[in-house]
Amino acid sequence: MLLTVFILACFVGFYVVLKVTPALHAPLMSVTNAISSVIIIAAFGFVAYGLMPQTSTTCLVLGLLAVFLTSINIVGGFMITKRMLSMFSKKKKEK
Repeated sequence: MLLTVFILACFVGFYVVLKVTPALHAPLMSVTNAISSVIIIAAFGFVAYGLMPQTSTTCLVLGLLAVFLTSINIVGGFMITKRMLSMFSKKKKEK
């Protein structure tokens, strides 16, 4: 059942982002960066829990993987946002 919910959420997310106009991509990336910052805090919690002696290494591996993937998402989001905002900035005229 959880796999079905995950697959449906992927389809809904894909079609929602597909319908966003280009002018709203920068604000959308800002929101996804905020969500990713919350996710990375939870991933740090998994890493800390995985470092405890009574837990398996699965928690540690999944936590490290989540930190890695979320940091890629955050950095990529900021790069895209910077690129989108540079499209709207006024360029200096050369004399």
